Amino acid sequence: MAPVVPVDRTQTLKRMNRQVKAGTLWAGGAASACVAALVAVVGILVARSLVGVAVLAPEGEGAWGGADTVTYALGSAAVAVLATALLHVLLLTTPRARLFFGWIGALVTAIGIVVPLSLSVDLGARLATALINLAIGFSIVVTLLGVARVVALSGEARPHDTWPGQPYSL
Repeated sequence: MAPVVPVDRTQTLKRMNRQVKAGTLWAGGAASACVAALVAVVGILVARSLVGVAVLAPEGEGAWGGADTVTYALGSAAVAVLATALLHVLLLTTPRARLFFGWIGALVTAIGIVVPLSLSVDLGARLATALINLAIGFSIVVTLLGVARVVALSGEARPHDTWPGQPYSL
């Protein structure tokens, strides 16, 4: 008969008592939404102005292209807000939340790349839209993973929470 080994329940209790700095998380989510919207605008401007591809607008609309650019930017910001909500839930409920968030974000970004490529429009417009979606998805995932590293609290104090002025490290 194998000897009985006592179980240290403190680690289990620490994992169950997850806390998240919600205000900081949502501030980071708002900043991520701004970045995503700006990435969308810059991507559309580059595609239309520098490359000459009509992304989200018929030719002749100019570099800004009308309401479609604003809609795309606002949609990108909305995706970042939804990603923040997902991250918040994962941080509160899931072991290795950042890993799962990264995978979910990468797969959603992959969908955003594949969908435009499957459309029957000009190849240049398909490629430009896919690249813009890649940049938007990448910006959301990377910025929110950085936020997640700072906002998740465990039962123990972490050095950057304890010592003011200590350099931040990823």
